[in-house]
Amino acid sequence: MTGKGKNLRHYLLATLVVVLILFVDQLLKFWIKTNMTLGEELPVFGDWFILHFTENDGMAFGLKLGGVTGKFVLTFFRIVAVIAITYYLISQIIKGISMVLVVLIACILAGAIGNILDSVFYGRFFTESTFLTQAVWAPETGGYSGWFRGKVVDMLYFPIIEAHYPEWVPKLGGRSFIFFRPVFNIADAAISVGVFSILLFQRQAFMPEKKEETTNVEGSKIVEETAESTEETAPEESTPPATDSDSDPTPKQEN
Repeated sequence: MTGKGKNLRHYLLATLVVVLILFVDQLLKFWIKTNMTLGEELPVFGDWFILHFTENDGMAFGLKLGGVTGKFVLTFFRIVAVIAITYYLISQIIKGISMVLVVLIACILAGAIGNILDSVFYGRFFTESTFLTQAVWAPETGGYSGWFRGKVVDMLYFPIIEAHYPEWVPKLGGRSFIFFRPVFNIADAAISVGVFSILLFQRQAFMPEKKEETTNVEGSKIVEETAESTEETAPEESTPPATDSDSDPTPKQEN
C-alpha cells in the first residue's frame, strides 16, 4: 500500500473513532438528562457500577472553574485544545505514525469535543434538571441558560471500595472513604484512556509503521547488485590459439 493509501486509512480510522465516541457519549447524556432527575442513581452492576446523574460547570471528573467568566474561559480553552489536537493528529498522520497512536489521539480529541458540546449547546436546548424534575429537550420557552453556558453531564460512578482510614492516620483516622469517588462521563474516560495509554506505552505508540515501498525498493536493489556481481565474477570462455593450418585456408599441393 502506498503512503497516501496508508494516510487515508488513518484519517478514516481517526474519524471513525471520534464519531463513535461522540455518538455514545451524547446518546447516554441525552438519555440521562431526559429520564433521570438530578442526583438519581441507577445501579448497573451491583454497588460498584452506578449511573449517578450529576452536572458540573467545570472540568473533568466534577472539577469546577467557578463563575460565568470561568465558564467562558474553560470553553474557550477547550476549543483551542480541540484545534491544537486536530492539527497535531493530522501532522502526525502525514509523518506516518502508528495506528495505535492514531486511535489514542483520536480518543483525546473526541473527549474534548464531547464536553464542548455540553458547554455550548445544553444550556440552550435543555430545560434545567432538578432533584424533582427531568429535563426537557428543545422547550418552546428556551433552555436554562445561554450559549456557551451549559453544564457538563456526568453519570459514571464506580464506588469499588468503601472502607475507613486506619485510626493512626493523622486527621483522617476513622473516617470513611470511597474509591473511586469522582463521577465522570464517556468523554472524560476517552481523554483519560488516551493520555495514560500514551504515557504508559509511548515507546510502542510512537514507533512508526514500516513502509512496504522502502522494503521492496531495497529488496530490488539487492537483487540487482547480486546479479551484477555474478556477471563480473563469471569466468570468461578461453579461445584456443590459432594454428598454421587454421590461419592458412589454402590447401597444400603435393609434388
